[in-house]
Amino acid sequence: MTTHFYQPKDGHGLPHDPFNAIVGPRPIGWVSTHNEQGQLNLAPYSFFTAFNYTPPIVGFTSIGAKDSLHNAQATGEFVWNLVTTDLAKAMNETCAVVPLGVSEFELGGLTPAPSSVVKPPRVLESPVNFECKVTQIVQLTTVEGHHVETWLVLGQVVGVHINNALLVNGVYDTAAAGHVLRGGGPSDYFTLGPEAKFLMPRPPSAAEQQRKIKP
Repeated sequence: MTTHFYQPKDGHGLPHDPFNAIVGPRPIGWVSTHNEQGQLNLAPYSFFTAFNYTPPIVGFTSIGAKDSLHNAQATGEFVWNLVTTDLAKAMNETCAVVPLGVSEFELGGLTPAPSSVVKPPRVLESPVNFECKVTQIVQLTTVEGHHVETWLVLGQVVGVHINNALLVNGVYDTAAAGHVLRGGGPSDYFTLGPEAKFLMPRPPSAAEQQRKIKP
């Protein structure tokens, strides 16, 4: 097997940087916030994931000091909204760079719905929403210790809304939701369906193996 090797500091030598395509597909951080004056903001972030289970903590990365970062810093709150296939076009509309005072909710034809715990609204049309309180905001650094113009915003999930149609016998049906995931390239996206699912039980622990071999 031959490989293409490069050191990022020297460039990748390819038509398109493969990093985003390799680390993917990724869930989209569709984040709603408001500023101190109450003006709403809704924006999708390519780098978003869960960082902890109990308590649940999620985070998104702001490459450049964008409105979501400023609003999360100022208010200490944000809401994550699940992007599904039927909301993909609306999500894409909220990517637009618009003047101050223009609502991304209106651009996407979306409805801001009151949250239960935090003040920023959730996207009513989204089947899952995480209400979050900011726990940390970290500016990233290089190995040399230089600051990068990128910030990681972490938030503890303090409220969860799930469309009951996605709960099958109390279990969340990921495949039925139609999650939209971000790939590489300027416009690559993926989605999940039942055909993508497979089961892989974990290997038994040493203690479980011992219990099995006891007479």
